[in-house]
Amino acid sequence: MRPSTLETQISRAIGSANPPLTRAVIEDWQTERLRGLVSYCRERSPFYRRRLDAAGITAINGLADLPALPLTGEAELRAHGNEMVCVGQDAVARIVTLRSSGTTGAPKRLCFTDDDLERTMEFFHIGIRHMVDPGQTVAILLPGATPDSTGHLLARALERMQATSHILGLVTDPEQTARDLARLQPDVLVGFPVQLLATARAAAHLANPLTTIRSTLLCSDYIPESLQVELQRLLGCEIFTHYGTTETGLGGGVDCPAHCGCHLREADLLFETIDPRTTAPLAVGEWGEIVFTTLTRTGMPLIRYRSGDYGRLLPGVCACGSVVRRLDRVLGRIDQIRTLENSVRLGMPDLDELLFPIPGLLDFTARLTAINGRETLNLRLTTLPGCGEKAQRQCEEAVRRHP
Repeated sequence: MRPSTLETQISRAIGSANPPLTRAVIEDWQTERLRGLVSYCRERSPFYRRRLDAAGITAINGLADLPALPLTGEAELRAHGNEMVCVGQDAVARIVTLRSSGTTGAPKRLCFTDDDLERTMEFFHIGIRHMVDPGQTVAILLPGATPDSTGHLLARALERMQATSHILGLVTDPEQTARDLARLQPDVLVGFPVQLLATARAAAHLANPLTTIRSTLLCSDYIPESLQVELQRLLGCEIFTHYGTTETGLGGGVDCPAHCGCHLREADLLFETIDPRTTAPLAVGEWGEIVFTTLTRTGMPLIRYRSGDYGRLLPGVCACGSVVRRLDRVLGRIDQIRTLENSVRLGMPDLDELLFPIPGLLDFTARLTAINGRETLNLRLTTLPGCGEKAQRQCEEAVRRHP
């Protein structure tokens, strides 16, 4: 089995001319980039200058000093985003605005330079090589209507390997998307997990299964295991996973044919985990909140950004032979876990594993409310035509069986 294709990308990025790549070589590069990043942010960002001064940090010696750097998160991004930008407006190639549902106040805005976007596109180009061959056709079910959007960057990356891409955009009508895919007959499918499951189930419902798909890439910060298993059953192809958020620069990590975790963009991103309550750093292999630092981003660097995702870094060498650090399956958002009155912890991941195996279910939303002093779980199901009543019964049964 060939090592992860990210070995090539990282070796080239850090100037390692003598393979094989080693952890020491990677960490030496990250150390130098981290030193440069602290200096760069102190010089160009009023926000980081204040934060570093308050922490008494003028410079750092190595990765061991990483926990001394102040953490940043969504609140800082909303309140001080403009002060985190390190370039002039004429150097900003793309601005992404994120508004969280139910959140008031300023939105999150991320700024990227052409160089930042080029690094993401190179990651897409190298990372997808395990699942796409030159000459194949790729259907992209991601936002792609505007230049430098995720789908647009991926399409440009695929051009570099002589693959044909079709950007279909987000799935709003699973049956129509299933018909479009039947017409295109793609070899590879790329999209968000829930939307791809809805499309695959719609295709089966229309008696028009997606038989040409040779591999599928699921793109998200969190992918329910039950959903991945069901997609593999429906499509009958190899399923790859990609971890990424807008904050990571759209791309974070991608798994290899060994499927032992997502290999991370270690030339561009430095990952760690912390205890979400105490913020104490955790060792590799321990579960906690995923935190990352953008080592090479010039437009709007993020230092020790709290992702809000619950996961862990995997120790050791991958089964594919790569030493590139891997991220285990993310277990969901920390803020989507609730402790009920009976002390049972219930989160969206629990509901995902319970409900996505139900045939005919396309998607669902969940809300916990108090009615007459009693906690009530409200579920709104989206199903295939004619499957609503049966799916509702199976949903109720599945939730009742849960401890």
